[in-house]
Amino acid sequence: MSEQSTEATAGAGGDLGVRPTAEDLMEVIRTVEDPELRMSIVELGLVYGVEIDDDGVTTVTMTLTSPGCPVGPMLQGQIYHLVTQLPGVEDVEVNIVWDPPWDPRTMASEEVRMMLGIW
Repeated sequence: MSEQSTEATAGAGGDLGVRPTAEDLMEVIRTVEDPELRMSIVELGLVYGVEIDDDGVTTVTMTLTSPGCPVGPMLQGQIYHLVTQLPGVEDVEVNIVWDPPWDPRTMASEEVRMMLGIW
């Protein structure tokens, strides 16, 4: 994470600290892969949004490839572990939502669509 991409905020005890930006958070989450497809969950379009509040609480909103996907808890755990390692992050909540339903034709990156054979 570069100094240019962080926001200075007053941390606990009044010290000046850093908070990652939404872009910083997405870059870290980009390293998490769907274990069945072996592709980034960000590139698959499974991550709908990331927010960090002034207290360092980060909320990740995402979906899974299907409601019956057995790896949801594992993905939540990986995201939690990676994001809590960032300076300025105090807590992480990973919310799985089903609306809108995941559609790789419109939500996945062009590279992923090509790899999946979706034109």
